Amino acid sequence: MKTLITGGTVVNATGRARADVLIDGEKIAAVLAPGSSLLGFDVAAHVDVVVDATGKYVIPGGIDAHTHMEMPFGGTFASDTFETGTVAAAWGGTTTIVDFVVQYPGQNPLDQYALWHDKAAGRCAVDYGFHQILSDIQAPSLDAMDELVAEGVTSFKVFTAYKGVFLSDDGQILTAMQRAAANGAMVMGHAENGSVIDVLVQQALARGETAPIYHGLTRPWQAEEEATHRLIMLAHLTGAPLYVVHVSAKQAVEQIAAARGRGQNVFGETCPQYLYLSLEEQLGAPGFEGAKWVCSTPLRSRAEGHQEHMWKALRTNDLQVVSTDHCPFCMKDQKELGRGDFSKIPNGIGSVEHRMDLLYQGVVTGEISLERWVELCCVTPARMFGMYGQKGVIAPGADGDVVVYDPNGRTSIGMGKTHHMNMDYSAWEGFEIDGHVDTVISRGTVLVDDGEFRGRVGHGRYLKRGLSQYLV
Repeated sequence: MKTLITGGTVVNATGRARADVLIDGEKIAAVLAPGSSLLGFDVAAHVDVVVDATGKYVIPGGIDAHTHMEMPFGGTFASDTFETGTVAAAWGGTTTIVDFVVQYPGQNPLDQYALWHDKAAGRCAVDYGFHQILSDIQAPSLDAMDELVAEGVTSFKVFTAYKGVFLSDDGQILTAMQRAAANGAMVMGHAENGSVIDVLVQQALARGETAPIYHGLTRPWQAEEEATHRLIMLAHLTGAPLYVVHVSAKQAVEQIAAARGRGQNVFGETCPQYLYLSLEEQLGAPGFEGAKWVCSTPLRSRAEGHQEHMWKALRTNDLQVVSTDHCPFCMKDQKELGRGDFSKIPNGIGSVEHRMDLLYQGVVTGEISLERWVELCCVTPARMFGMYGQKGVIAPGADGDVVVYDPNGRTSIGMGKTHHMNMDYSAWEGFEIDGHVDTVISRGTVLVDDGEFRGRVGHGRYLKRGLSQYLV
């Protein structure tokens, strides 16, 4: 199959230009000036499919580097399977996800890695890779890190919260970072002081403070800043690169910025919810409604300026990536587990379908440039996690992962409008986007076009990732 995308403006992180894109089979074969005769023949007459992108942007397929499909949490499972979640991703212009293999205490990381392959194989509509969560970090886990790097799992997540579930103590994190410094892997950190949070939660419940808003109030920004600083110091001691996930507090950003200013390999990710949503407006919604937006790290106070600071950090490159931390739960039978006790509400928001649109709205409002949009959502995730060249760029030899985005289109988000995730509500109900994902192509195969899903479950392939290409 040969496909020609013609008439559009190709946007990469370094700039934009009118160009035609030729995909031959699964790979991009050429990026040509409009009407180019460089190949010596009329290209349009020698292809199987012509996509008219006149007046539209042609960008690399989006990469969501932080998802949790089917994740077990709080006595239930994330409601999106690899099938439903990756179909939803495709609808939103995301052609690659990197999901987390979960290891609980006492489990073998290699066994869990095999289990996640069983979950995902033949069930994904887009390409996928894996990170590995390390909880109970013992000698076998450290040895497994080397084996997993050889398997293309080149990033490992550690937690400073969730005692008895994911929490590792500082000594355990130190040993994981030492191993990562030796084998080249990226350490990812969930940065919250779990011991402090646990005490604040119990104190709030004892006072009868059980509503969803107390999820945020018992996870204060000080707990995030402290844990971010602690992980940075351990990474500095060991020489390991550190990627802090789902940064929500402006004070945590300042810790990351200071470390980067010292030349340390420290990076930060934020998510759409921390750019748009807030403690007051969403978590503080009347009754139990705020449970829809319970996630960790929590939504922060708009009055304190965290959302504005996140946008600023994206402009200044103090934060490098926008992922979703997609971990959806339905209200019925899932979020409702926490009625009368906010600490029992499953933590997570569903956003994998909407990331590209929500970030594009930041282009419309002047928060970020068009090129920075592509850099944050496509290019840097590929470089950060060892996929660049194959993913994250429109250039000859790269995978034919291409999105045609219409800046003159419009997208209404919400139930019955734009919603393909396996959830009974939308965390983004009522959001209006001044743009639209028109065509989504993965490895030369059209997944979405003309308002229809044309892909298939099983199209997605496992990505054996290399080491980070973003280190200084």
